[in-house]
Amino acid sequence: MSNQERHLPQDDHSGATVAQTSGIMHEDFIRTGTPDSGEQAFQREGRTFWQDAWAQLKRNRLAVVGMIGLVIIILFALIGPLLNGHDYAEQDVQRRNLPAKIAVLDKVPFLPFDGQGADGNAYEKAHVTENFWFGTDQLGRDLWTRTWQGTQVSLFIGLVAALLDIFIGVIYGAVSGYFGGRVDDIMQRIIEIISSIPTLIVVILFVLIFEPSIWTIILAMTITGWIGMSRVVRGEFLKLKNQEFVLASRTLGSSNLKLIFKHILPNTLGAIIVTSMFTVPNAIFFEAFLSFIGIGVPAPRTSLGSLVNDGRAMLLIHPHELFIPAVVLSLLILFFYLFSDGLRDAFDPKMRK
Repeated sequence: MSNQERHLPQDDHSGATVAQTSGIMHEDFIRTGTPDSGEQAFQREGRTFWQDAWAQLKRNRLAVVGMIGLVIIILFALIGPLLNGHDYAEQDVQRRNLPAKIAVLDKVPFLPFDGQGADGNAYEKAHVTENFWFGTDQLGRDLWTRTWQGTQVSLFIGLVAALLDIFIGVIYGAVSGYFGGRVDDIMQRIIEIISSIPTLIVVILFVLIFEPSIWTIILAMTITGWIGMSRVVRGEFLKLKNQEFVLASRTLGSSNLKLIFKHILPNTLGAIIVTSMFTVPNAIFFEAFLSFIGIGVPAPRTSLGSLVNDGRAMLLIHPHELFIPAVVLSLLILFFYLFSDGLRDAFDPKMRK
């Protein structure tokens, strides 16, 4: 035993004495595992993929603007034709080409809703006591009702076309990407043949062969519209089919059908939702283009493209007949693109800020 050890106290229960001889005070020790009362515990709750995507979407201001704008336009499309009591096909030559007039705002002379035409009070000269909030067209039909009725038709065509694209494109792309090899080669060659046919020619042929209607336009657009969706799904399946969870399920005896629709397909929902959201405005714009060139929705039904086409002839005399449906159509497509772009950023971790 050394001299230093002889002079140290031998009482095992007097730890403070030993600490003091070493220059270390008892207050310098803090018990591990016991949180300090002065510190605040910061904890982050676990979130699912969809909760994280929703939080990311809410931080995107333009996406929120697009979502709110879409909700407003859809609400007006649903309840707008019921607000003023006019039918979209009701014609009256006596009240044709009337300017916009709203019951309360017609008292304010500098607002464009006072019913004053280029030659004074057009309503008094036409002996019309009813108010038409967006005015009337060249046949005396209420533009407010026809605008929101046309918005209904445009939204219906866009949504149904997107659903058909999802149904056909997801199944086709899933089978092609999962099996690969010769099956994938044959299916992709078929897509190349179909995509080489211009969509406008297909639509014109459908309109000539079948009776012109909304469903004729939808089916004609679906002939080639599902190709983009199938390519997106095929790429996702090629990326996921060799992942560990798929190999583990295959080792446990899962069938191909179960692997496709239960294990791989749920992991591609983000890409499918984003692609479908971009499909809707494309379908709406293409339908508006068809109606603008005269092969769209047949009369007396109307769409936003048909209203723009009708207002084009009255541009120099009554420009409101063109500008009102054109503004609604532009805002509808703009809001869809803003919301779709926000969804893409929310679902793709690589594009998050």
